[in-house]
Amino acid sequence: MAAASHVWAFRTSLRRNAFGWSGTRKAIERLNEAVGEIERVARTDLALAGEGAVLLLEKLSPAINQIDSSSGALGNATAGVVEKMVPLIVAAPVPRRVREKWMERLFDAIQEDDPPYIESLGEHWGALCADPALASHWADQLLPLVRHVLADRTSGTYAYSKSGTLCFSALFHAGRFDDLLALLALDPKPYWHDQQWAAKALAARGDVDGAVNLMEGLRSRYAPDMALSAVAEQLLLNAGRVDEAYARYAIQATSANTHIATFRAIAKRYPGIEPSRILGDLIASTPGEEGKWFATAKTLKQYDLALALARRAPVDPKTLVRAARDHVKNQPAFALEVALLALYWMARGEGYELTGADVGAARDHAVAAAETLGPETHVSERIASNVVGDGTAARWVRQCLGLDTGP
Repeated sequence: MAAASHVWAFRTSLRRNAFGWSGTRKAIERLNEAVGEIERVARTDLALAGEGAVLLLEKLSPAINQIDSSSGALGNATAGVVEKMVPLIVAAPVPRRVREKWMERLFDAIQEDDPPYIESLGEHWGALCADPALASHWADQLLPLVRHVLADRTSGTYAYSKSGTLCFSALFHAGRFDDLLALLALDPKPYWHDQQWAAKALAARGDVDGAVNLMEGLRSRYAPDMALSAVAEQLLLNAGRVDEAYARYAIQATSANTHIATFRAIAKRYPGIEPSRILGDLIASTPGEEGKWFATAKTLKQYDLALALARRAPVDPKTLVRAARDHVKNQPAFALEVALLALYWMARGEGYELTGADVGAARDHAVAAAETLGPETHVSERIASNVVGDGTAARWVRQCLGLDTGP
C-alpha cells in the first residue's frame, strides 16, 4: 500500500467548507466521484482503497457542513457513502498498527461530525476493527464514558454521548455479550436503537425467537415500525429462516423511492422467492392503490397484469402515455389498451398538470398501435367510449380530441 505517495483527486474537491448553502447537487456529484475513484482503486489494491475510504469519511462532514440539508437528499447521499466505504475498510488487508491509526482517525471524524452525516459509522464500529481483540480494546476505552452517561440518566439528568453506539458495536463484535447486555440494562429509559444490540446479542447466542420478540416489544409511537421490522427481518435471515423473514417482515421492512425500487430491494434480499409472488404480495399490501404497481408489472414484462392493475385503480395518465409510446412497435396490443386507459383516467380527472398535448399523445399512440394491429380494432369508437361522461374532465378531454364541438 503506497498510501503516502498516492494522490487522491477528491482530496481537493472535498476540502473543508468546500460548498455553500445551496451546494447540495454539486456536493453529491463530488461525493459520487470520490466513491467511484475509491472503488476503481479497490479492484487492484484493497489496502489503498481502505486508506482512501478512511480519508473520504474524514473529509466528508467538514466539506459539506455549510450546506442546507433540509431536503434530505444530502443525508441520503452521505448515508450511502458510509455504506459503500465500510466494507472496503473492513476488507483492507493492513497490519494492526495501520488499522489502529485508521480507527483513531475515524473516531476523531465522528467527534467532528456536525451536522451528523456519518453517524451511522458507529453501528459498524466493531466490524471496522476487523479483529475481536481490537474491538474489545475499543470497548474498554469507551465503557467508562458510556457508563457515566447511563448513570446520569438513572439520576434523572439528560445525558447523551456519541460513543454509545460505538461501544455497543465494539462489545458485540468482541463477543462480549454478557457485558453488552449488562450495559444496556443500565439505561432507565431504553431507546429502541440501542436495544437492537441486545436483540443481536440474544440471536448470536442462539435465542433468535427471544431476539425477535425483543424487537417486537419495542414497538411504540416513538419507534419507527419499518426500522424495527428491518432489524427483526435481518435476525431471521441471519438464522437461515428465510421463509419466515419474508412472510413476517419483507414488505413491512422495505420502502424505497419508487415502487419498482421497493420491488427490486425485496427481490435482491430474497433471490429464492419467485418475483411474481413478491409482486403479488406487494400489490395485495396496498388495497385500493393497485394501479401504483402498473409500472413495476410493465417493467417485469407482465403486460396482462399491468393492464389488469390499470383497469382496477387509477394510474397517472402520463405514466400510461409513456408506456404506450414505448411499446407501440414491440407490444402494439398492450400499447393500444394502455393508451385507451390513459384517456379513460384523464376523463375521470386523474393526473396532474395535464395538457392538450398529453391527450393528443394518448390518442396518437392508440391510433399507431391500432394501425399495426389492423382495421378491425375500431380504434375511433373505442377512444370515444373511453372518454364519455358529464364531468368537467371528460368534457375537456373530448374537446381536446375534437369530439365535443358544442358550447
